[in-house]
Amino acid sequence: MKLREIVVEKAIITSLKSSKRDEVLGELLDALVAAEAINADRRDPYLKEALKRERKGSTGFGHGVAVPHVKASGLDRLTVAIGISEAGVDFNALDKQPVHSIFLLISPEERPEEHIDAMEAIFGNLSKDQFRRFLRQAADVKEITTLLEEADAGQSVG
Repeated sequence: MKLREIVVEKAIITSLKSSKRDEVLGELLDALVAAEAINADRRDPYLKEALKRERKGSTGFGHGVAVPHVKASGLDRLTVAIGISEAGVDFNALDKQPVHSIFLLISPEERPEEHIDAMEAIFGNLSKDQFRRFLRQAADVKEITTLLEEADAGQSVG
């Protein structure tokens, strides 16, 4: 699965306004609504599910990244929003460090294999130090989409 195919370009936020986890999730969902990737009436239920998932265990897996995710009904296709926070967000990450790069994944409940494929694609790249560094340093959406395209092409972004 290619990142460029699942990341909604209009839902890439290079400078998150929020500094709290719950607000960041809301901000990313708002971006998906604005990009027409999800219906506005699903925003709050998806937020509720994302927060429920966070209470089970943090999706901040260390190295400054988090991948909050929701399996949702009423969704046609898997969708991802990306948010970058210069200041960092407390996601209760495994390494107790602030999170700077957040990939919010929302996938159709009835297609769990797509969810797993997307998680593998996201984690596969976020596990690479150079990818994380370039992502965090990206100044605009174009730099992030170029990084995603390079990662998809298997070029040495890692």
